[in-house]
Amino acid sequence: MKRRILLGFLLGIMCLHTSSAQQNKPLKIGVIGLTHTHVHWILGRPKADDIQIVGIVEPNKALAQRYADQHGYSMDLVYDTMEEMIKATQPVAVTAFGAIYEHLAVVETCAPKGIHVMVEKPLAVSMEHAIKMEALAKKHNIHLLTNYETTWYATNHKAYDMVNQGEIGDLRKIVVHDGHKGPIELGINSEFIDWLTDPIANGGGAVVDFGCYGANLITWMTHGQKPEQVMAMTQTIKPDVYTKVDDEATIVLKYPKMQGIIQASWNWPIARKDLEVYGQTGYIYSDNRSDLRYRLSEEQVEKSEKLTARTYPYNDPFALLAAVVKGEVTLPPFALSSLENNLIVVEILDAARESAQTGRTIELNP
Repeated sequence: MKRRILLGFLLGIMCLHTSSAQQNKPLKIGVIGLTHTHVHWILGRPKADDIQIVGIVEPNKALAQRYADQHGYSMDLVYDTMEEMIKATQPVAVTAFGAIYEHLAVVETCAPKGIHVMVEKPLAVSMEHAIKMEALAKKHNIHLLTNYETTWYATNHKAYDMVNQGEIGDLRKIVVHDGHKGPIELGINSEFIDWLTDPIANGGGAVVDFGCYGANLITWMTHGQKPEQVMAMTQTIKPDVYTKVDDEATIVLKYPKMQGIIQASWNWPIARKDLEVYGQTGYIYSDNRSDLRYRLSEEQVEKSEKLTARTYPYNDPFALLAAVVKGEVTLPPFALSSLENNLIVVEILDAARESAQTGRTIELNP
């Protein structure tokens, strides 16, 4: 009897040691696609022990070689298809940096194999795709996250905390500005431009590329509340440059007691990603990732703060992915990276396109 107890105790210790060792190992990540230039975020990431890129899927070998020369990875890591890469490297998670239309195929391939997925914003080109992706993620019990640059802005999180603490009263209006002078004007590489300016591959122009940021942030600020109505206007101000998609979009969201305004542009003289939050008694401006301004009442003068970067693992998409997959972090409801938030984002974008095309206000189901 004593021997059996001792044996059980030793086996338990061994299991705990094995589990701990697995937790401490770098998360094996496959990179699916190199055409989205945000891929430099992971390729150029300083070496750390939280993740390991074990394979890259990119059929365009000239592009893969160009980035290999830039970042120093071996072309032995590069595969033509997801199936080849998965079979050879057995990743635990993948990050998708291809066309938005391709996100569904990534989940269709990876979810049945139990491989977790992080896609670059937005989640999907349409609700049709998004619903299929959600069903696959739930059926196969995988994490399906969406990455946005603005998720990692310390200012946005400070604004969120101030709103939750009631420092500016009940929300009345949130205005989000995201854009730049245009991807072609910026000289973005042709592999990215080819699908970014395609209405099928990207789902639209500026309305999708930058409209998704505002939808994501407003959904987060309102704790997952859907707008009752969506109204939008899109234009192509430079039809000689953007022949197939819009380059300017304004989306208005109506909530029971507040409004959201999303301004997305490929026409602004300077790049910007900023947020204005207005409450019943005060306002908060998130000017960029580090500069925050606020005025909590009419009697108070405006104050400003310079914020430092968020702490690990909340300062980096791939650190957070590893922490979520390993069970070290549980995302709160409607978090910026969460599936439930980004399903609402896609629903808003679908409604915005419909509103812009028809000139009607679109009602959303509760």
